[in-house]
Formats: sequence, C-alpha cells, structure tokens
Amino acid sequence: MKAHILIVDDDPRITDLLRRVLAYEGYSVASAASGNEALKRTLERPPDLVVLDIMLPGLDGLEVARRLRAAGDNVPVLMVTARDAVADRVKGLETGADDYLVKPFAPEELVARVKALLRRNQEARHEVLHYADIELDTGTRIAHRGSREIDLSPTEYELLALFLRRPRQVLTREIILDRVWGMDFEGSSNVMEVYIGYLRAKLEAEGEPRLIHTVRGVGYVLKE
Repeated sequence: MKAHILIVDDDPRITDLLRRVLAYEGYSVASAASGNEALKRTLERPPDLVVLDIMLPGLDGLEVARRLRAAGDNVPVLMVTARDAVADRVKGLETGADDYLVKPFAPEELVARVKALLRRNQEARHEVLHYADIELDTGTRIAHRGSREIDLSPTEYELLALFLRRPRQVLTREIILDRVWGMDFEGSSNVMEVYIGYLRAKLEAEGEPRLIHTVRGVGYVLKE
C-alpha cells in the first residue's frame, strides 16, 4: 500500500512542485493551505507523513505540530521553512517535528528525507492488532484466529490490517480501494469483492462466525 503524504503550505507553487515530486515517487498526496485545514485533513484521512511549512495563515506550523502531538498523533512531521537559524530549527524539533528542511532545497533531498522518515516510522510501528479472536502481527505479518495461524497474501494482509485498525467502522468501497490498491487503481471493478471473499474464506475456514460484513450499497464493516 502506497504511503499517503499531506503537504501543508499556503504557496500553491510550492505545493504543486512537492505534489508532482512526491507523486512521481509513487506516493499518494493530499494538500492543505492552512493550519486548520491541515488538522481537519489528518482526521479525514490520517497521513503516513506530513510535510509542514512553518509560516501558515491562522495556526502556524509549530502550533499544528504541537496539537498533533498533544492529541497523541505520532505521524512523522518534516518541517519546511525559510528560517535557517539554529534557534528556529530547535524550536521546530521541540514542538514535535521529526526533521527539518530549509528552503530552498533540492527535490532529491526532500525525497531522501521523506523516505528516511517513513522507513524509520515503519520500523517503529511493529504492533499487534486485535479484534474479537483475530490477531495480526504487523512485524511478522502473521495472522491468527484463535490458535489457528492464517497465511495471508500481501493484499489480504493490507485488507485485514485496514479493518483491524478501524473496527466497527463502515469502510466505503472508495476508502478500501484507495488505502489498499491506491487512488489511481485501474484494475477490475470487482477486484475488491474478490479479495474480500478470499479473506473471509481464510478467516472462516473452520466454521468461525463471520466478522467482515457487507453494508449493502456502501462497503464493509468489521464487527461481531
């Protein structure tokens, strides 16, 4: 599943440049032009990384980073700014930024910083997801239902992880396709239904009750 990056900058020229550079690298990209819009977008679709300018209308980048951390959001934040004084960089890092990039910068450096932060975060995000009697270890990518181990394909793993991170929440077809196959997916229109069927078959292989339910006309939900 491709990483989703949120660009927060009120200069449309910079936003457009960063969007094109990161999209070329295969990332899913969204943007926000103000601090308030950035916080709203992180709730609508949690990003895997935020590229955050300090100078923003309304809430500045420092306050956005501070609020994200105060809310318990550990998303990697790459702070971008024209300020190059040591005190400014220290302040940015102290408010929750993970790295700091001073304008002007080469696109190659931005990409390298983004990749390093995503890699570091992925290594730190080894977790075990639970719901009912399903368990998924994101480090080993091994699933269990009760004591039974379940062998998952890469796509089945991404599907199950998405459901386990949002139990009891109805996920629309659009959300599932976007998060598992990518926003620009152009495959068969029923590919999602096929893989939901594969995953259900593996989860229910020994007659266990169904946990992934169809919400007709909307999508799917993981619930007992």
